[in-house]
Amino acid sequence: MSMTLANQQRIKIFSLLSPAYLWLTVAIFLPLSAMFYFSFLSDVPFGQKEWFYSTENYEAFFQTTTYAKLLWKSIKLGLMVTGCAVLVGFPCAYVLAKSIQGRSREALFLLVILPFWSNSLVRIFSWAIVLRGNGVLEIALNTILPFEVDVNLMFSTPAIVIGLVHSYLPYVILTSYLALQAIDDNLIDAARSMGANKLTILWRIILPLSLPGLLAGAVLIFVPVVGSFMEPRILGGRVGTYFGTVIEDQFVAVFNWPLGAALSFILLAVVLIILAVASPILKRAQT
Repeated sequence: MSMTLANQQRIKIFSLLSPAYLWLTVAIFLPLSAMFYFSFLSDVPFGQKEWFYSTENYEAFFQTTTYAKLLWKSIKLGLMVTGCAVLVGFPCAYVLAKSIQGRSREALFLLVILPFWSNSLVRIFSWAIVLRGNGVLEIALNTILPFEVDVNLMFSTPAIVIGLVHSYLPYVILTSYLALQAIDDNLIDAARSMGANKLTILWRIILPLSLPGLLAGAVLIFVPVVGSFMEPRILGGRVGTYFGTVIEDQFVAVFNWPLGAALSFILLAVVLIILAVASPILKRAQT
């Protein structure tokens, strides 16, 4: 009887999970399989072009130092954006979770998720209007300040970082908020009653307990930022050449899909290696 109930439960679980797994298979694994196949071709197998299987696309990464330099540049950008997002997002999440209640919290949550409601290109070009010379930011500062300032951040690394932080900041806020919300306020009150100051409470209680949510948000930001191409291209100009923009060029401008696919899988492998190396360190930090 128990075996029958267990089998029925497994069937129910499988029936509930099967649509999600089917969607993952169709939307993720099949495209990845196709791209992996393309990465071993000498040319796109369209029209009358001759092609053959080859590893020259992967060899090109190791033979050309430019690709490695751009990859390292993209990793540094990912770390920079993730760090800025954590520094800005965690205090916001703490205020939402522990200091604000009622309709004020709902209004602030609306502002947090507002970037998700607009197209990414709209957000990027909005920042271009704000950051360019004689733009919104420069006009506002010159109106307020008694002296004239020249603010032209367009086509620079700070402009890229600002655009990316704005796009991905909600991830770290939402994940940190969920972790902070789960912390019992009685723990904080008990620490205060025992004489712990605010810094001690933050370092010994709040940060360790909320670290899983904070790390989840950091990973959700770092992974897409390393391969980003729209923000660097539009806000960075000449300095916006990163590994992601090179991959986009292979598909859109050069029409060298095999090389673009190979570079994409190299980027994926590097990101997975970084996460695998950091995983034991992060687990130790959580304990």
